[in-house]
Amino acid sequence: MSGLLAWAAVTALAPEHPIGQLTPQSWAVGAVLATGAALLPDLDHPSSTISRTFGPVSAGASALINTISSFVYRTTRTRKDSNRDGGHRGLTHTLVFALVAAIATTAVVQQSQKWALPVLMFVFAGLAVRGIMNDWCPQKDALLITGVSAAITVACVAWTAQTPASAAACGAAVGIGCVAHYLGDAITEQGCPILWPIPLAGKTWFPVAPPKIMRMKTGGKVEMAIVGPIVTAASAWLSAAALQQAGALPFLGGFDLLPI
Repeated sequence: MSGLLAWAAVTALAPEHPIGQLTPQSWAVGAVLATGAALLPDLDHPSSTISRTFGPVSAGASALINTISSFVYRTTRTRKDSNRDGGHRGLTHTLVFALVAAIATTAVVQQSQKWALPVLMFVFAGLAVRGIMNDWCPQKDALLITGVSAAITVACVAWTAQTPASAAACGAAVGIGCVAHYLGDAITEQGCPILWPIPLAGKTWFPVAPPKIMRMKTGGKVEMAIVGPIVTAASAWLSAAALQQAGALPFLGGFDLLPI
């Protein structure tokens, strides 16, 4: 939901920028990509939701990314960085990764729009469905995820004009989803090394985070009972505002969801 919230906020609050002037169809594609991309950084953790989404394929990709992330951490850490094992909250949890993911997505969709966008949509829709429905059907849900992802993909791809502008929007959505993940991790106990490799306090993997009193435990009561509902409500409100701005909700008439 944090990925959807970030995408909705950016598009709703930037009406004069091209990202805030998308068609309802392109906005919906971006929403799916951003929602799925909010799980993408956790590909470096073998037990994460994303690593279990597509069975052996995602598990294998997770193992590879974890190894690469661990190697990059060991070779770039300073004496002040912790001497930890494993690659979780490493390379994929940096702005460098978000930028690369955004550029790669844009380039792939621009170069081969006929097959690249459907493939990306299917993968990220699967991540979005898995993330949102994680507690509802934790086991034997591969068929459900595949079916829902395929339906979302067909609907969005058939509904959307594939242009260079829409390709750029796809890349922006993936980058925004990743950044939403980082901000969520930053307010947990561990923090997030968003600014790697910029050295802060002598650490290249400095865990960006607010003061401890403002942090929360991952999956704890604060996240589930307070943060989660707030994020969900804000996502729904800003999504409606963005779609109204795009002309997709004419039944609202002159009611302004976002008076700015």
